[in-house]
Amino acid sequence: MRIGLLLAALLLAGCTSGSAQEPAAPTTGAPAVLEPCPEQPGEPASGNAPEVVLECLGGGSLDLARAAGTPTVLNLWASWCQPCREELPLVQQLAERAGDRLRVVGVASQDGVPQATAFIEDAELTFPSAFDGEGDLAAALGLRGLPHTLFVGADGSVAHVEVGQIDTYDELTGLVAQHLGVQL
Repeated sequence: MRIGLLLAALLLAGCTSGSAQEPAAPTTGAPAVLEPCPEQPGEPASGNAPEVVLECLGGGSLDLARAAGTPTVLNLWASWCQPCREELPLVQQLAERAGDRLRVVGVASQDGVPQATAFIEDAELTFPSAFDGEGDLAAALGLRGLPHTLFVGADGSVAHVEVGQIDTYDELTGLVAQHLGVQL
């Protein structure tokens, strides 16, 4: 069933992109290690969250117009982005240590599905990642380039956007504490 849902999501993503250069969707399912996006309550987000809905590579969707109910770190990355490749192990470490106190979700942005899923497998990433091939989320926030890390409150409001690479785990957990009030 998961494979069927992923294939349906990939077909829909391919239909809406309009990009003639976007690679074809893979014929296999999501990487075995990738988690689906967590369920979101139906509560509307407060304040400044962009109204963007993204399909997740492991299943489910990420709707930024709905509050997560849990503080969330969203990391925008791409397989072709070297600073992203250096930063993602820190995000994986955060996801492994966060428990129920914090959600960690990646957003494969401005990338192709085959490239993103291959990188996820190679890097052994297990946290959920949504797919944003055209970079709609970054555009809605007025961001250019990658990586970016969004710190989103439990109410769905964007508390902070960190532009550029985060270099250390201590820096990342410091930003989580400062902007979301979660100590790790």
